[in-house]
Amino acid sequence: MEKQFLIAGFGGQGVLLIGQLIAKAAMKQDYEVSWMPSYGPEMRGGEANCAVVVSDEPIGSPLVSEPPVLIAMNKPSLNKFMPMMPAGGVLLYNSSLIEDPELREDITVIPVPCNEIAEKLQNARTANMVMLGAIRQATDVVTEDSLIATLQDWLGEKKAHMLDINKQAIAEGAAVVNA
Repeated sequence: MEKQFLIAGFGGQGVLLIGQLIAKAAMKQDYEVSWMPSYGPEMRGGEANCAVVVSDEPIGSPLVSEPPVLIAMNKPSLNKFMPMMPAGGVLLYNSSLIEDPELREDITVIPVPCNEIAEKLQNARTANMVMLGAIRQATDVVTEDSLIATLQDWLGEKKAHMLDINKQAIAEGAAVVNA
């Protein structure tokens, strides 16, 4: 089993964190993983993406040049990376920020209203966790338990008060996929 992901958006949207949490949760399940970030020099607003590979065998390359699973948090990322997807791939995109996209018919498309759900939860910073829940549900890359345990580890004691809202955001994202 090998699953490859390309997660892309603007800096500040938490795309690198989504990839880190997937990779660390997969490590908890004894998978081989690679996480390769790419970002511009800007602190926020510049392009940011990461490639994540999860496998039950050693990983030959961390590069994901033809992403079978693409997560696009903004329209520039969707326009840049969707053409690289192979037929049969899975696209999850932030439908709160990407309106009327020109989508391919040879891939599975899952619109996820990340920002709308985060606003409903009264915490705009959870939009990336909404997408993380959708990714986990759509791809079954890691178990929910390992993902939540990884999130809890990442938050640590200083941010432990944020665990419940992030768990709620992950559940809401998963519910979008199930709908």
